Amino acid sequence: MTPTTLAPARRAERTDPAPPRTRRRLFLTPYLFVAPFYVVFAAFGLYPLVFALQLSFTNWKGAGEARFIGLGNYTYLLTSPEFWSSLGNSAVMWLLVVPVQIVGGLAAAVLLANARLRLRGAFRVAFIAPFVTPLVAMAQVWIVVFDSDYGLVNHLFQLVGLPQIDWLTSTVWAKPTLALLFLWKTTGFAIIILLAGLQAVPSDVYEAASLDGASRRRQFWSLTLPLVRRSIAFLVVVQTLAVFQMFAEPFVVTKGGPYGSTTTGGLYLYNHITSSDLGTGAANSFLLVLLVFALSLVSVRLLRSRDE
Repeated sequence: MTPTTLAPARRAERTDPAPPRTRRRLFLTPYLFVAPFYVVFAAFGLYPLVFALQLSFTNWKGAGEARFIGLGNYTYLLTSPEFWSSLGNSAVMWLLVVPVQIVGGLAAAVLLANARLRLRGAFRVAFIAPFVTPLVAMAQVWIVVFDSDYGLVNHLFQLVGLPQIDWLTSTVWAKPTLALLFLWKTTGFAIIILLAGLQAVPSDVYEAASLDGASRRRQFWSLTLPLVRRSIAFLVVVQTLAVFQMFAEPFVVTKGGPYGSTTTGGLYLYNHITSSDLGTGAANSFLLVLLVFALSLVSVRLLRSRDE
């Protein structure tokens, strides 16, 4: 036989399908590589979630048999003044934190995105340093600095003739003081997110706007804000979740006081856990999830561009 007659036969042999066992092995191999993730997720993510949902319909103190009570835990929370007070405290904290952080973080990100700014690296390190500092250590510093009698802030006020303020023991000033701690801690994260959004904008857009005669202010309102809208929406969602879950700040600094004025949703949930009221605590956690989910949807819809 000539080589020309053998070539089609060899090509036919190469295109023959693999044996069934080999095909099955090739089909299952990718799933075997990702199987550890699903096993870990099912064990430490899905199962606790399902168990907590089931627990929210029971009266269980952590020992003995869980007694099914239906929607009793949810009814108790929705009619509890303490629950609504904790949500109100979280809402006030949100108003004190998120708008200020968006405006201030965007202004800082615009400055850091300027290539002509000197010591940009030093400023970036200074902004991110509080974010990577342990929160408990910063909270202890906050207690010392804002102490009513011996704190540094009141000492400075006294030097310039201003009245001293009960920063951590007054129902009026306790929440702003905690909000300032939260801003100090997390604004660096906000700047990173917004700076990444700014750096993703092509420079050609600004060059074209400059050629058309657009001023810097016009470029900011017509180009910068619309193009970083998704970064802003993401930051609003993440910070909304963080504010309503806030626990360490009020727990370390004020213990939820004075008179419950700094008892946030996260700290109120923790109080149920420490009192072994696990069923109510589970119901509280799911109510917080639903609330944050609804607020996130509203925020994303308000910040969504018209062409999306």
